[in-house]
Amino acid sequence: MSSGEVRDDSKLIELKDESDFEKVLSPDGGLGLLSVCGFGSLLSERSARSTFPDLMNFRVARLNSFRRVFAHVAPIFFERGIAKPETMEISSLSVEPCEGETLIVTVFEIQRSEIPSFIKREHEFRFLAVFPETLDGKLFTTPAVLCARYSDEEFFQNRCKGSKEIYFQQYGRHNIHKIWRDDVLPCRVYLRHCVLAAKNLSDAAYNNFLDHTFLADRKTTIREYLATTGSGIMEEEPPESLRARYGG
Repeated sequence: MSSGEVRDDSKLIELKDESDFEKVLSPDGGLGLLSVCGFGSLLSERSARSTFPDLMNFRVARLNSFRRVFAHVAPIFFERGIAKPETMEISSLSVEPCEGETLIVTVFEIQRSEIPSFIKREHEFRFLAVFPETLDGKLFTTPAVLCARYSDEEFFQNRCKGSKEIYFQQYGRHNIHKIWRDDVLPCRVYLRHCVLAAKNLSDAAYNNFLDHTFLADRKTTIREYLATTGSGIMEEEPPESLRARYGG
């Protein structure tokens, strides 16, 4: 269980549009690279490269004052046929500010030209500029972009421009009427993938994922979940068509 309290995220640096992303580019060699922070499937370099084939400098880092929570309904799971709405096992992973928590994450760079597709792909998240640190405590000098918890109200007004039609295209057609929820469980295939990704990264990353990732109730850790209600998930193979993508 976490003893941390949710931190006020209004003081964090939010990137609201593409011009804000431009402000946090790395000056390295004049290339204008964007640092991205991975905390779930992006703990796997293979998985990260399936999304960002040309990523650079994949490395492990620590991010303080955030926790992982499975409280985000992902339409991609419905599209790929791995969501289980009958059991509410439909959730993906996001992070949220939480004092006292520390995450083992990955950081890597992508090209400036990839920013628009990155924003489009992760558009239901709040984009935050954060400063991870190395595992020996040295703070990064360039911020990394983190996909954090958003809210349904902000998503509808800011990303859908108040349009029910745009919302329907993304979520309504899957009969999803609320994105950020506290009554959902992790998508089984995705959870297994994230656990394996963390395990393959390092023992520290694996134990950190199990103990600092929570169900939507913000109380039950993934270690506790896999030992009780979620037992058996790690023995289940993903569908053949998704074995490479969700193989850890």
